[in-house]
Amino acid sequence: MIMTNITTRNGFLLLGFSDDRKLQILYALLFLVLYLVALTGNFIIITITTLDQHLQSPMYYFLKQLSLLDLSFISVTVPQAIDNSLMDDNYVSYDQCILQVFFFTSLAWTEVAILTVMSYDRYTAICFPLHYEVIMDPRNCRWAVIAVWVSGGISGILYTAATFSITFCKVKIIHHFFCDVPQLLKLSCSNDYLGVIGIAAFISVVALACFVSIALSYVHIFSTVLRIPSAEGRSKVFSTCLPHLFVVSFFLSTGICAYLKPTSDSPSAFDIMVSIFYTVIPPTLNPIIYSLRNEAMKGALRNLFLDREFTGKNTLLSCC
Repeated sequence: MIMTNITTRNGFLLLGFSDDRKLQILYALLFLVLYLVALTGNFIIITITTLDQHLQSPMYYFLKQLSLLDLSFISVTVPQAIDNSLMDDNYVSYDQCILQVFFFTSLAWTEVAILTVMSYDRYTAICFPLHYEVIMDPRNCRWAVIAVWVSGGISGILYTAATFSITFCKVKIIHHFFCDVPQLLKLSCSNDYLGVIGIAAFISVVALACFVSIALSYVHIFSTVLRIPSAEGRSKVFSTCLPHLFVVSFFLSTGICAYLKPTSDSPSAFDIMVSIFYTVIPPTLNPIIYSLRNEAMKGALRNLFLDREFTGKNTLLSCC
């Protein structure tokens, strides 16, 4: 039945989750919870970094961009997966798959780029504090963010154009919960996917350069921090740097593991879990990670909710 349906429709069949109906509903509910947590957390960070006057430094400006990016990134794959599981219809049209590949690859590269910029911001703030305001002035920050988003769009266009220039001559079944490029390449039965590999290799080299840049930045940061005589000063620096280092390590390690691992005709549950770890978990955990050890963020959160509570009480009293 599956073979008949997919051969008569111009699209792809996503087989990322179990065929069991109860498990499909369970996966959909779990994805829905994670999606709502991600939306709420990132929306709160965007709100407080926009409204709180104490959070207007470049670090929080870039954090707001990261939250906006995470909202977009998780929205590319998760809502479609939830809808497919609940509707028991794993079909995705050709145009939907093109858009999903474009936005996924664009936002994935944009995330790497913004994390690199954020590490440079911390490096400048800690290693060159006297020149920080000159180097990271608002104009330079805006240009950096523009460059990040434009570079993501360019990489997405190149990746998508190369991916869908190949001829899909096998049954269009993707063993994943979204249109993943490695799985799409398996549907080609010729060598016309070499262009995709070339672009992937180029992007991987640039991503490696970003990773090396981030690593070197933190080597200098930690060597500088260890020379700070005040334990309180060291703790303050670590509270802003360690969350970022964890986010970078988690996102890059799971993404590299997923894309460098050879694809199989029937991916295991481990393959699906690794994909979830770099597509769903980072956007969900990033707001929590950045808020737990950052006193300024926790203070802004308290002010946000206390102001709401205070405003609510005043409104109730005025009504009485």
